[in-house]
Amino acid sequence: MPSSRTSPSFPDAEYWDRVEKTRAAMEAEGLDAIIVSDPSNMAWLSGYDGWSFYVHQAVFLSHEGEPLWWGRGIDAAGALRTVFMEEDSIFGYADDYVQNPDKHPMEDLAKLIEAYGHGGQRIGVEMDNYYFSAKAYQALSKHLPKAKLVDATGLVNWQRAIKSDTEIIYMRRAADIVTAMHARIREMAAPGLPKHQLVAEIYRTGIAGVGGHWGDYPAIVPMAPSGLDATAPHLTWDDTPLRTGEATFFEISGAHRRYHCPQSRTLFLGAPPTKYIDAEKAVTEATEVALEQALPGNRCEDIAAAFNATLARFGYVKDNRCGYAIGLSYPPDWGERTMSFRAGDRTILQPGMTFHFMPALWLDDGGIEITEPILITETGYEKLAGTPGGLVVKD
Repeated sequence: MPSSRTSPSFPDAEYWDRVEKTRAAMEAEGLDAIIVSDPSNMAWLSGYDGWSFYVHQAVFLSHEGEPLWWGRGIDAAGALRTVFMEEDSIFGYADDYVQNPDKHPMEDLAKLIEAYGHGGQRIGVEMDNYYFSAKAYQALSKHLPKAKLVDATGLVNWQRAIKSDTEIIYMRRAADIVTAMHARIREMAAPGLPKHQLVAEIYRTGIAGVGGHWGDYPAIVPMAPSGLDATAPHLTWDDTPLRTGEATFFEISGAHRRYHCPQSRTLFLGAPPTKYIDAEKAVTEATEVALEQALPGNRCEDIAAAFNATLARFGYVKDNRCGYAIGLSYPPDWGERTMSFRAGDRTILQPGMTFHFMPALWLDDGGIEITEPILITETGYEKLAGTPGGLVVKD
């Protein structure tokens, strides 16, 4: 029976375009096939969408025929509901491979690769990936002794850089959702409100969606540290109440059909001290100057250079990147792990690329994040979300 998707995200023709684009990249690297274990790349190539990435799974792509979905046997039904391929391209392995120290699922994948005639070929694997372990590589090497396993980290990621019209529609919906999430924060935030209650409302708003478009789960949980916790970028939340005289930044993302638009704003309850006003002014001006460089034909490093030079005039130094590519993602990261706004990244900006412009500063007693999801257009850039800029100040 054919795949019977109840809610397909893209027409089959778009998936085939992605397959052919990836095959061209494979040919350029001299690869006969690739094993794709990054769930974002799996979804982009095949449509597969399920919370099964805690076990080994992959999409196998050669230069002929459909991609092959391979994963845990009980997840094959989910593949049948979500991928664009036919049923005979879906393969599930026995459950006694799951978390069994005496055998590894990659043994089963190796058998499948041999059965399709690729056992002696040059095969790319995503070596530096959250979901591909050292033991997985060891098992593949042992059970595909005639194959040449080659590092293909990022090969599929880079094919995702320029978004299709439908992908941009999904990102605009995600942007509308994150705009609503920030609006709800501004509405609810008050001294004494326990942080976890506000985060619960952030989740409710994000999943309820906007304009009839539902919200997906984000690849990263809300970052919502306050006070000294906000001197660090990646702390989450607890049950402490919001306090007057304290800054809290909210780094959150709207998500729709796995497409993300992250955005950050900083809340200050009461009158912000001079250091926060000064930091806001520096970030705002540096952002304006930096985004003037967000033009097709410019390079990623041009945005970073403009931002950092302007920030330096105000006496601030930011020693980390100020942006990165975004799009379709699964936990634990909503970035695409390709382009970054930093010195040395000479990637040329092209229409259809999407980024999280991330000009965060961490001070000695808190942090300030005022960030934007942007789309590179034919003539410049577009801010995807409608959230007002600047510090959010409430009494």
